[in-house]
Amino acid sequence: MARQTNDQRLANVHADALKDMNKIQSAIKDERIQCLEDRRFYSIAGAQWEGNLSDQFENKPRLEVNKIALSVMRIINEYRNNRVTVDFTAKDGVENDKLADVCDGLYRADEKDSVADEAYDNAFEEAVGGGFGAWRLRSEWEDDEDDENDKQRIKIEPIYDADSCVFFDLDAKRQDKSDAKTCYVLSGMTYDSYVETWNDDPASWPKIIHQNEFDWLTPDIVYIAEYYRVEEVGETVRIFETIDGREERYTTHDFKEDETLEEMLLAVGTFEIGQKRVKRRKVHKYIMSGSKVLEDCGYVAGKCIPIIPTYGKRWFIDGVERCMGHVRLAKDAQRLKNMQLSKLAEISALSTIEKPILLPEQVAGHQVMWSEDNLKDYPYLLVNPITDANGNQAVSGPVGYTKPPAIPPAMAALLQLTEVDMDQILGSQSGGEQIASNISGKAVEMIQTRLDMQTFIYMSNFAKSMKRCGEIWLSMARELYVEDERRMKVVDAAAEVDSVVLMVPTISEDGEMVMNNDLSKATFDVDVEVGPSSSSKKAATVRALTGMMQITADPEMQSVLGSMAMMNMEGEGVSEVRAFFRRKLIKMGVVKPTEAETEELMEELQNQPEDPNTVFLQAAAEEATAKAAKARADVVKTIADAELTQARVVETGASTELEQARTIETLAGIDQSNIRVENETEEKSVKSAQLLQDMIRGMN
Repeated sequence: MARQTNDQRLANVHADALKDMNKIQSAIKDERIQCLEDRRFYSIAGAQWEGNLSDQFENKPRLEVNKIALSVMRIINEYRNNRVTVDFTAKDGVENDKLADVCDGLYRADEKDSVADEAYDNAFEEAVGGGFGAWRLRSEWEDDEDDENDKQRIKIEPIYDADSCVFFDLDAKRQDKSDAKTCYVLSGMTYDSYVETWNDDPASWPKIIHQNEFDWLTPDIVYIAEYYRVEEVGETVRIFETIDGREERYTTHDFKEDETLEEMLLAVGTFEIGQKRVKRRKVHKYIMSGSKVLEDCGYVAGKCIPIIPTYGKRWFIDGVERCMGHVRLAKDAQRLKNMQLSKLAEISALSTIEKPILLPEQVAGHQVMWSEDNLKDYPYLLVNPITDANGNQAVSGPVGYTKPPAIPPAMAALLQLTEVDMDQILGSQSGGEQIASNISGKAVEMIQTRLDMQTFIYMSNFAKSMKRCGEIWLSMARELYVEDERRMKVVDAAAEVDSVVLMVPTISEDGEMVMNNDLSKATFDVDVEVGPSSSSKKAATVRALTGMMQITADPEMQSVLGSMAMMNMEGEGVSEVRAFFRRKLIKMGVVKPTEAETEELMEELQNQPEDPNTVFLQAAAEEATAKAAKARADVVKTIADAELTQARVVETGASTELEQARTIETLAGIDQSNIRVENETEEKSVKSAQLLQDMIRGMN
């Protein structure tokens, strides 16, 4: 089988993408249109009268009292006041994992540099208003103007009108779309911009593309799409054995990145012992139009599609993903209220004064006077006499009077019902906004808690999206943030800027060479932290702490409780006060300090001047210690002198005994010599006697 060319491969990719996009549009087009209509309904003036209702009220007052926008804004404000943050934690449960802290700091730095709040806020508002929002992660050069700087950083960017431009494959069922295989991000361009950018004339497109559910080409707009597709990429892992028997594994990508790697391994005595073929998940990115694939962007960093969706409320019904926000259920009640108010305005615009009905001949010549009466308030008005049936003039008053318009009883009742319905759907704010003097703080807290629960589902769903964002960021960082000794900016939890150096070679406790801050091996769980739903919860904490201070008499306990209460205080200018009491609790051992706070405390202790009282007491203690030591030395010296005298006495006695022993030994030596002489004399006598006896025997 002949191998297909790159053009043929791209043509097949384009055909599959068009077919997939057509299926997605056929399934969820109506749902996404409703999301767009919901967002328009509460945010654009006049949108609440769009559709058939506008035709019915043509040339009539069309008022809007937009109560939905206020309710949506309250939810958005609750979120902005209590943002969701990402926290990386070790999978093995290690509490103080320095690499996890490094990831936290790098993520916060990327958020700050990207102005990520704009992306989060836009996605949350679209999810609350319409039901669906999204943002993206993208890798960009750290410095576009520096040719020698090939380092990249991760940017967090907003996606506007996500309900009209972000589409995942229909087989993706999870809310965070972590199981998605394809994703489309559409954007519209004018004809001239498209031709200038891509050098492709839409007029030459085949007409068959208009038979799809989605029209890539409209009379005014040309649509292009970022097309992400998950692929299983085969990769060879080469296994090497070092001279000390350890195994090391390197991929083909490692050898491409470092051309001298294999020579270095051979030079240090490392040899290859095997290879293994593995499959890895990669995301291929294309840019396509309705005509062709415009650009093959290759594989993106990480193994996840870098598009994060978020939902207001979400269901699967009849196998179709459906979503909505805070607006949809209140639209009918809002329309009914607008209609009623518009009708009331129309009625109120009519005259409420009874006007006289006169014959033409009665006001002939006095028309101006009657028409200006409302402005000049004449004291009287003139009329002409009329002629009766007999031809005689007769003075006559008005024929009759007009009646002012009356409000139909049904409309008045319906206005009250509509107001109640909207309060039930959107959540009544009257209880939280009206604070009476005779209502306890606990009652206010309960009211605020009830209001907060109406926003809980939106915060919960957004927290799931933030968790997915952290997972995608970590997947990208493991490939992008791996340069040796690269210095990068980090931001700590207190929003203080610092720096960290990646891939620093260090010696471990076992004596092995390891890389410090190696993000390529960062495998963490991603947690999210959601702030309190309202400031009333912090106020409740303060009330509880101050209440406990009244029932304890321990000064230390009161100090701890008071410091904790100050840490939970909110208001303008209290941030420095909270920082002061946090340091106080750290010094008391109540709060565990961070590494930065520990270093700061050590420096403070080293540079802190000594207290004069402390110095005096310390000197006095040292003087007393010295005197006690001198006294002990004197006692020891006295004992030593006594022992020395006793030793001399013993030595003298020992010397006398030694002389006596020597004298005895001398005397004993003399005696031994005499005995030895006597023995020798006796032996000589014996020998002489024997010799004499032998001579006598010889003579005989």
